[in-house]
Amino acid sequence: MHTILIVEDDDKIASMLKEHIEKYEYRAHIAEQFDDIKKEFIKCQPHLVLLDINLPRFDGFYWCRQIRTISLCPIIFISARSHEMNQIMAIENGGDDYITKPFHFDLVMAKIKSLLRRTYGPYAAPAEPHVYEVSGLYLLYDRHVVQWKEKTIELTKKEFTLLERLAKKSGKIVSREELLESLWDGTEFVDDNTLSVNITRVRKKLQQIGIEQAIETVRGVGYKLVETWRDS
Repeated sequence: MHTILIVEDDDKIASMLKEHIEKYEYRAHIAEQFDDIKKEFIKCQPHLVLLDINLPRFDGFYWCRQIRTISLCPIIFISARSHEMNQIMAIENGGDDYITKPFHFDLVMAKIKSLLRRTYGPYAAPAEPHVYEVSGLYLLYDRHVVQWKEKTIELTKKEFTLLERLAKKSGKIVSREELLESLWDGTEFVDDNTLSVNITRVRKKLQQIGIEQAIETVRGVGYKLVETWRDS
């Protein structure tokens, strides 16, 4: 079942969209955290986004750009702004389509179905893997990329897996044995320095995007990810 994220601050319009979408056996989720739509997107993991332009704090153009840093998920703008310049800006900021309010619900559904079919149909490219986020640090599974404050760095597969294991237990010690088992099939044939070398590489790459001393060594036990970037 496909999930549609509705980013609309008019409760009545949002509820009506949700009700209509669910009639067609799609799952609809109405955004609540308008101060962080990117986090809402990651939590929801939608297949398509309906995005208004006039939103609290930041507009839809801003949030479209934010979503585009982590996903190619289809985005349809829905707005009362009818001037063609707004439609141009919607496309230039990463949108796939534009619907002007007031709209007919059948038109919305036709566009949703069309985009879902093109994006996830039998001839479409494989769907993107999900994104993991911890305190504003984003791990993008499809490209083995880490993003923080619009800065990105690409990791090798093992480096990415290593950081992911630490991120999912952020603030807690992860034993060397657990990390070794997640990186290699068997620990008995791995040189004891191999893990240390990979840890060093991840530390250096995090430094390239401005994150210092995030991986703490707990001697004789393992490693711990400390969220030093949280308030930076």
